[in-house]
Amino acid sequence: MKPFSLLVLRAPVRCLLGLALTLTQLSAQAQTPPEAQQFTLSNGMTLIVKVDKRAPTAVHMLWVRVGSMDEVDGVSGVAHVLEHMLFKGTATVKQGEFSRRVAALGGRENAFTNKDYTGYYQQIPAKRLSEVMALEADRFAHNQWPDAEFVKELEVVKEERRMRTEDSPRMLMYEQLNATQFVASPYRRPVVGWMNDLDAMTPQDARDFYRRWYVPANAAVVVVGDVDVAEVRRLAETSYGQIPAGVVPARKPREEPVQTGTRRVLVKAPADQAYITLSWKVPNFSGFETTDDNRDALALTLLSAVLDGYSGARLDRALAQGEGRLADSVGASNTMSGRGPQVFMLDAVPAKGKTPEQLEAALRAQIARIAKEGVSEAEMRRVKAQWMASNVYQRDSIFNQARELGNAWIEGMPLDSAERVLESLNTITPAQVQAVAAKYFGDDTLTVATLLPQTGARAFPRKPSAASRHGESTR
Repeated sequence: MKPFSLLVLRAPVRCLLGLALTLTQLSAQAQTPPEAQQFTLSNGMTLIVKVDKRAPTAVHMLWVRVGSMDEVDGVSGVAHVLEHMLFKGTATVKQGEFSRRVAALGGRENAFTNKDYTGYYQQIPAKRLSEVMALEADRFAHNQWPDAEFVKELEVVKEERRMRTEDSPRMLMYEQLNATQFVASPYRRPVVGWMNDLDAMTPQDARDFYRRWYVPANAAVVVVGDVDVAEVRRLAETSYGQIPAGVVPARKPREEPVQTGTRRVLVKAPADQAYITLSWKVPNFSGFETTDDNRDALALTLLSAVLDGYSGARLDRALAQGEGRLADSVGASNTMSGRGPQVFMLDAVPAKGKTPEQLEAALRAQIARIAKEGVSEAEMRRVKAQWMASNVYQRDSIFNQARELGNAWIEGMPLDSAERVLESLNTITPAQVQAVAAKYFGDDTLTVATLLPQTGARAFPRKPSAASRHGESTR
């Protein structure tokens, strides 16, 4: 599961505060002065520290600006495989000892891989911070494992792919959707990798990827909690700062060419119901400069909220309620920002007796209606209040605060991006939402994926495997 980020916005969660709090009150709570501080260690590694003394705990995260988008064809999945291998030990920490030591400190830990990044974290009592910093710095710089251990762990990853993708009809469909809508962008490859690439992957593939990308200048340490900034900085220099500096490899742009016609993909798989997703290429929010793309990315995010931002929003009310309903469920999302191209998606499960084709037309009609009639001021106030409320509550967690800061660093955004995104969303007008509904939802940038349910034998016979892991993006 990809960590939530205000910079990677999707359809908002349901409002937790209701309408008792006004938008003005929520905005005032969200617009607190940024408290995080950023430093550069002597070897080029970034350190970000934010003090939150509400509890004697701390979250320590290591973010590496490398993910599946940095892979090349033939070794897809290597970023995720390497995330697994980082738990296999160093010259001084035996296999499995890292997790045992964190648990003994009273902490919990895990890792995650995404298209844009790889991350590792520990949540521990604040007084044990120095110990986890030393452990994490050691494996970042000195990870090592025998070939036999790699071969064994690779089978774990393959089983993960079988469980998370090949056994999930919708995940199979989304994998094919990405492979169809993107041609040059590395976003076309699955994070977990193609099975053929996993079958052919060697220990040296992972070691080469590790040596290439795991260099201090390509990583950031984020610490949030009951800490002293000066002391954290000292600990970081003592642990991470001693790692030899390296050179971050040059990244080729690999920009996606302009799409010039609708693309369609049909996926047959064992399933109880059909499923359809419409995906349009849309602008990437790249910062806070006043540009058409940045403004439109914000407006598209609020459009997704108008369509699917609360119980009984437009899509649900029009397509999934009443006796003549077309859908059992509907959704909308706008990915908004990231290192690669972004998309706006509509998805739905047809109701009994309805077809994917009927739903495709109905979903597009809802966008066309907004393009023609616009949205009301009342709708805009409601969805903005939803965003504010959900994010005020998100910040009660020091873990979520750390994720916000890490995501901001990955995308090259300022530390106060979370607050500034909320402020920017609050400036979007109904007219701007109407304008993007009219601008971005034609045929040329559209890719449609449809899941066609099949009965009978499994489409992908399972191979026996002794182990599995939880989550494509978590260890």
